[in-house]
Amino acid sequence: MITTPGETRIAAATKRDVPLIRQLILELAEYERAKPGEAPVNEEDLTTTLFGDSPAAEVLIAYVGDEPVGFALFFHNYSTWLGKRGIYLEDLFVRPPARKHGVGFALLREIARIAVDRGCGRVDWSVLTWNELAISFYKRIGARPMDEWTIFRLTGEALTSFALAER
Repeated sequence: MITTPGETRIAAATKRDVPLIRQLILELAEYERAKPGEAPVNEEDLTTTLFGDSPAAEVLIAYVGDEPVGFALFFHNYSTWLGKRGIYLEDLFVRPPARKHGVGFALLREIARIAVDRGCGRVDWSVLTWNELAISFYKRIGARPMDEWTIFRLTGEALTSFALAER
């Protein structure tokens, strides 16, 4: 049971956290209304991509007491306009009982601190249009929507087809 926001602790994930990271990703996928099979993530891939020789991303885990209640997964991007690295927040998820207790705020503030400490020019992320709770939270902390941008994705068969197509 979550009681007060003062109990939140943020820690960098380690290799031994991989099963927990996978579970949190699956909970996020369910929250985001993913269809069965849309999040086929496995522990082996997470271990390799997060804790291998060339980690692709970093993970923070939020705890209330000893209970893991959320996570943030992020990586560096680059702004040509600023001429600086940035941080892209791929996932931010707080388990439902811990919401509205400062956990998401603590995770996002830690990402902001990391960005400032590393000399990054900005932090970017996406949010589903129906997630009004998150959108209002982001606006309250000073983030602004990039309404003039549309996100595109090339994945699965379309990615393979395009990559292997003849010129």
